[in-house]
Amino acid sequence: MKYCCEQMKSRANHKCEHHADAFECPDHLIKYSEKFDEYGIIIHDGGTSSITIEFCPWCGSKLPESKRDQWFDKLENLGYDDPFEQEIPKKYKSSEWYRA
Repeated sequence: MKYCCEQMKSRANHKCEHHADAFECPDHLIKYSEKFDEYGIIIHDGGTSSITIEFCPWCGSKLPESKRDQWFDKLENLGYDDPFEQEIPKKYKSSEWYRA
């Protein structure tokens, strides 16, 4: 994984000795979704939400355009209308689907 700056790398890869889950750790600020190739700022409200961002908050670099819509479109074309509730092909659980 290539990062735009050291701050983004550090924040996206934060490891906490007290919280196994990034969404439980108040110091974990950035979530990277390999499946969608998108970055988000974690909303620490007890859930697993994040706000997708287009630019790095530290250096201002343009981040990759999210592939979320493409992911849903491809799976819908394959007959999956609810991919979070259905068993989908393994390659769609990582970046393999858009890197192939």
